[in-house]
Amino acid sequence: MSKLTVAIIAGGKSTRMGRDKAFVELLGKPLIESILAQVSALGQQQTILVTNQPDAYAHLGLPMYADVLPDKGSLGGIYTALHYSPTPYTLTVACDMPFLNPALLRYMIGLCADDSYDVIVPRVEGYPQGLHAIYSQRCVEPIRARLEMDRLKVIGFYDSVRVRMLNEAEWQPFDPKGLSFYNVNTPDELAAARRLADDSK
Repeated sequence: MSKLTVAIIAGGKSTRMGRDKAFVELLGKPLIESILAQVSALGQQQTILVTNQPDAYAHLGLPMYADVLPDKGSLGGIYTALHYSPTPYTLTVACDMPFLNPALLRYMIGLCADDSYDVIVPRVEGYPQGLHAIYSQRCVEPIRARLEMDRLKVIGFYDSVRVRMLNEAEWQPFDPKGLSFYNVNTPDELAAARRLADDSK
């Protein structure tokens, strides 16, 4: 799908982890490398990285972009991804999601085909997973308006665009346990992710 960019959001400060969570090891390799492998074959035009520490990620050989508007949290990272994306749609994933499911991501990408939606996002227990979502370029202006008001809730602009939610019954056939949405923010969550990864080998 040439009209898609994949953007990995790695702009967080990793304060709860105590070190850059993108480089913690899972199954013997840095988390960021696992994520890159999981998104490598989705038919995208390119994969980009949103980071304010380009030197740390230079070895990956990806196009890298710093936040257009600094200190605006995850919503600012999504905005930066869209700002630099050359395609109509951008799939954004966080750098701390070790169990991305390519089949689910491909299903979400397929929902872009008829250009009916501006956001395609799974919902878990009623809450949209905004850092595991696809955004169209039509989201740029609504997001910018929220950022300029310092209203940084990721889903805060959703009522301004056309949103396609995937409830559990729709995404669970691809990912029965919902591991796609597991985040590694703390040492305890990393330990749990390592146990999950070992169990799935």
